[in-house]
Amino acid sequence: MKYDYLIVGAGLFGATFAYEAAKRGKKCLVIDKRNHIGGNVYTREVEGIQVHVYGAHIFHTSDKDIWNYINQFAEFNHYVNSPVAVYKDELYNLPFNMNTFSKMWNIKTPREAEDIIHSQIECLGITEPKNLEEQALSLVGTDVYEKLIKGYTEKQWGRDCKELPAFIIKRLPLRFTYDNNYFNDRYQGIPIGGYTQIVEKMLNGVDVRLEEDFFALRDTGKLSDGTEIAYDNLLFTGQIDEYYGSEFGPLEYRSVRFETETLDCGNYQGNAVVNYTAREVPYTRIIEHKHFEFGQQEKTVISREYSSEWKPGIEPYYPVNNEKNNALYEKYKAMADKESHVFFGGRLGQYKYYDMDKVLMAALDCVRTHLGE
Repeated sequence: MKYDYLIVGAGLFGATFAYEAAKRGKKCLVIDKRNHIGGNVYTREVEGIQVHVYGAHIFHTSDKDIWNYINQFAEFNHYVNSPVAVYKDELYNLPFNMNTFSKMWNIKTPREAEDIIHSQIECLGITEPKNLEEQALSLVGTDVYEKLIKGYTEKQWGRDCKELPAFIIKRLPLRFTYDNNYFNDRYQGIPIGGYTQIVEKMLNGVDVRLEEDFFALRDTGKLSDGTEIAYDNLLFTGQIDEYYGSEFGPLEYRSVRFETETLDCGNYQGNAVVNYTAREVPYTRIIEHKHFEFGQQEKTVISREYSSEWKPGIEPYYPVNNEKNNALYEKYKAMADKESHVFFGGRLGQYKYYDMDKVLMAALDCVRTHLGE
């Protein structure tokens, strides 16, 4: 079998490229090591509920063209992300807004909130933050940091905030309005019926093989069933350091572990996303999937999320984009830039955290580079 493009990874980046390449008459083969398409946006139905298997995915963008593009493949509902945070026996709205401040300090006006935050920042006297804790304190003051940032961040990174570099938090938006909408983007929603259908439509008519090991294929020229294949070009959306045999050393990632269970009740927590910000609570948040689509099913499905260190053999989720890793990535990118028929994409291939709209943008840029308009 001969293909114009071998695409490694059936996630959103790979599927978008395959869709556009197929439209242009290119013959593509998409392979994935998992037993399903969709990558981390994969959803599966449980008790009539679309479960976000690899964590909550809420599509949001300010780019009208990208919004129209994704709406080719699914109808989106009007879900607005409005998470809440639990700190011990207290509950707060996110993002940090007047509902948060009113509950925290028993106040009503933006001026009162601004005065309290400014006073706390001034008392700290931090002029040059030396670590993440000092950076956060210099932006939001003591109360917001201690209750809503410190424990959650330490769980996410597995380190004390004093041990994390300041640049991880460049800014912490404070909204002095009563607005619980987490995103500022104009367009936002969840595909009715889940994300998997989007990737299915993108890959309609494209050859797809699941549970395939790219590195075995590279070594043997054969798929797992013995089929010999050849290809002119390769799009690799896996780990760029793994592709090059970790020649300069491995890049670092954070991973996430999920505990998902079906409960015999109609409504567990009353909201799709509830963060647990206290350090002593081992999970970072609980997702109740039915609320993404305003479900009324008799049962519900929840997922507890645990942030963890990544090691080979488990799924890498988030690049650790500190100075050391970014410098290491640049070495791999320099090798990639010398390739004439191999290119890289996605959060692992480009070692970059991507929201879904940015994945689409990057994939379409890749299409324009390699396939033209």
